[in-house]
Amino acid sequence: MDLQAMATRGCAGESCTRDEALAVLALPDSAVLDLVASAGQVRRQFFGNRVKLNYLVNLKSGLCPEDCSYCSQARGSTADVLKYSWLSQDQAVEAATAGIAGGAARVCLVASGRGPSDRDIDKVTGIVEAIKEADPEVEVCACLGFLKGNQGDRLKAAGVDAYNHNLNTAESKYDQICSTHTYADRVDTVRQAHLAELSACSGFIAGMDETDEDLVDLAFALHEVGADSIPVNFLLPFEGTPMAGHGMISPQRCLMILAMIRFVNPATEIRMAAGREVHLRSMQPMGLHIANSIFLGDYLTSEGAPGRADLEMLRDNGFVPEGAPDDWAERLDATDLSAYAEPAAPSGCGGHAGGSGCGGCGSAGSGCGGHAAGAQAAYEHAPGRPSPVDSGTPTPATSGFSAAAAFDAPVVSPRKRGAGTQLPANV
Repeated sequence: MDLQAMATRGCAGESCTRDEALAVLALPDSAVLDLVASAGQVRRQFFGNRVKLNYLVNLKSGLCPEDCSYCSQARGSTADVLKYSWLSQDQAVEAATAGIAGGAARVCLVASGRGPSDRDIDKVTGIVEAIKEADPEVEVCACLGFLKGNQGDRLKAAGVDAYNHNLNTAESKYDQICSTHTYADRVDTVRQAHLAELSACSGFIAGMDETDEDLVDLAFALHEVGADSIPVNFLLPFEGTPMAGHGMISPQRCLMILAMIRFVNPATEIRMAAGREVHLRSMQPMGLHIANSIFLGDYLTSEGAPGRADLEMLRDNGFVPEGAPDDWAERLDATDLSAYAEPAAPSGCGGHAGGSGCGGCGSAGSGCGGHAAGAQAAYEHAPGRPSPVDSGTPTPATSGFSAAAAFDAPVVSPRKRGAGTQLPANV
């Protein structure tokens, strides 16, 4: 396999072949540096050194009637995650504002459930209009389940820019992860987004016992459905779900998956999404040489890295957040969070990367200031953006990753702050 030839074709917008995609996934770990360098050429051709920061707002959490085996919010899940009905418009806008102030260029509004009612669409359009009124430049993506009728058109009219609906796994194995809807239902929803002239955001979850052939099928399926952005999630195996106990994906394997997706979809936004902190760990910066997008802060029901840590990762590796002011790195350096940090634990803290750090980040007595609420203003908001939300007295997270399990089945730390709680967001 000629990686440079693939890179040259990719820079011209040409997808690799199926055989080449399979060959990428079969490479030895020793070839990862060459692979990242080749895929990085394609990434830089279309996106330079820019990284889009996305921020999730979970409008409605838990109690979903679908039985997706990977999902902590699904029917039958006993995972200890937040469960609440719809946020009020003010709560949703406050959460979105915190993400925008932290540097997000896109706000992703998500609600659990099979699909929205027309009354639900009323709620979401009101939230979108309020967000856009406060910041007309921010992108808004909605993820509400299966669309019907003119719901996509209504979202578009309210100012929604994109619609997310992941394919999640290959068509050939979809009935192994869900019985309450089909792969075809998901493809149809992506098509509904296109019909409403919404940018289609659709990705998948790696780590659900899929084969290399399954992953390649997915990569080409996402190309065929016209996904404009592809979130690549790495399984977070929540206790209380059928996927509990699944082990780690090596960082090298994660990079191979990202590179394969890049070669199949050369000009598409590729997002390192949920699970990157656990599976890629210290190799996340290498992933950014392939992907050009990440989520900032926490995920729907699990903790992510502190927003400041991600911004520092971008700065230290020569990347620039989309839409950031020219002096964003200087502003980040000038931000003093010492007033928010608790005293360091005697044994020190190794950070929050993948569970190998402080062994219970933010747990009682851990003395870790890495989740300081002041990080929500990690770089001072650009001119024209809303002021950061006053999140009050910072409160540490209530749980964290376990270092002992870091190389076995990852321990998932449920989200206990941000939207739907009284605690400040992790941005």
